[in-house]
Amino acid sequence: MTRKLFGTDGVRGTANTYPMTAELALMIGAAAGRYFRNEHSGVHRVVIGKDTRRSGYMFENALTAGLTSTGMNVLLLGPVPTPAVGLLTPSMRADLGIMISASHNPAEDNGIKFFGPDGFKLSDEAELEIEALVEAGAKPAQAHNIGRAQRIDDGRFRYQERVKSSFPPGMRLDGMKVVIDCANGAAHRAAPEVLWELGADVIPMGVSPNGYNINDGCGSTKPEAAARRVLEEGADVGICLDGDADRVILIDDKGRVADGDQIMALMAARWAEEDRLRDGTLVATVMSNLGLERYLTAKGLKLMRTGVGDRYVVEAMRQGGWNLGGEQSGHIVMTDYATTGDGLMAGLQFLAEMVRSGQPAHRLVETFDKVPQLLKNVRFAPGATPLDLPQVQSAIEMAEASLGQKGRLLIRKSGTEPLIRVMAECEDEGLLSQVVDGVVAEIESAA
Repeated sequence: MTRKLFGTDGVRGTANTYPMTAELALMIGAAAGRYFRNEHSGVHRVVIGKDTRRSGYMFENALTAGLTSTGMNVLLLGPVPTPAVGLLTPSMRADLGIMISASHNPAEDNGIKFFGPDGFKLSDEAELEIEALVEAGAKPAQAHNIGRAQRIDDGRFRYQERVKSSFPPGMRLDGMKVVIDCANGAAHRAAPEVLWELGADVIPMGVSPNGYNINDGCGSTKPEAAARRVLEEGADVGICLDGDADRVILIDDKGRVADGDQIMALMAARWAEEDRLRDGTLVATVMSNLGLERYLTAKGLKLMRTGVGDRYVVEAMRQGGWNLGGEQSGHIVMTDYATTGDGLMAGLQFLAEMVRSGQPAHRLVETFDKVPQLLKNVRFAPGATPLDLPQVQSAIEMAEASLGQKGRLLIRKSGTEPLIRVMAECEDEGLLSQVVDGVVAEIESAA
């Protein structure tokens, strides 16, 4: 049985369009409540956080209605980063954590992400069972067992203290000028406050959410504005978060962008030197640059690749007992501190290395030489299957033959948007463009 509602990161789509409607959110809430009431006995709690999208109010209320109808007590955190939900679910002894967010997507989208009682994202199997309950209709609780809902006012502060605890004890950021772009999202208060409390001279951006400007020309997917601000202010570094603050992109003091691969390379090398990197292994996805793999191999370290999606990175980390992983897009997972990607926490690890080493940001982000990589996206209509068409398959086979042993080609459907992603790596940049453009043209024609 395949999942119909859930993608690679929960349920996601355009607000007020299937599957992201208030009616379905109520049904999902009821199904999730019934699933966890069946699995566990005693008092039943669910923690709900959200980002700053206007539609978050609608989904928060709908989920609350569904959950309380099956006897779950709901603890409402308000706007908090996704990793705060992963932290507070086990901390508050909840059966379930829910984050209402579409992460880096535009404001008109929204999503529902689930965390289990251990603070980790739910397995595919659990999501399938919840889907089955949505289809069957979850049985409501008897009238005297209906749950209640209450606001939790200090959730953000609990999260901020946990983030600061990941920073080396006694270390301060005095004299360091930091641009922090919060994407008008969930960390618009938490991130600047944490940096200020650690002593940094904070230059905030993207901290005026209005419900519609999340990720709009700012944040980790649009770091250009932060890069300009770093240069204008003469800042030491820029930190760009996405809408729910579970990913980070860095800007060095010369205004250059560093992605998750460069951050993971730096952290893996440092942790290995300190004998903190378990089994000398970093976990990353198939999207990570070949240069990262070569860099780690040269240092006697290992790279374990997974499918795309931070949940699959975390699953591999838990199965292998590894403690550092992430994605090129900026999800950095440190299971010593958190259960999911945490952009602010990863940014602090980079700042700590700047303080420890005395090196400027531009030196620290030059960890390895990237193999030229090109990624292009093709949008397709709902229900279309262009990758299944013979002409597209033929184009892919020809592209792979052209690359041979000189590079690699990766084509996949996005799990969060109606996009087909075409990515290739090759030292020959002319061949790289030819291969990617040829496949993209064929997919566009088919789509």
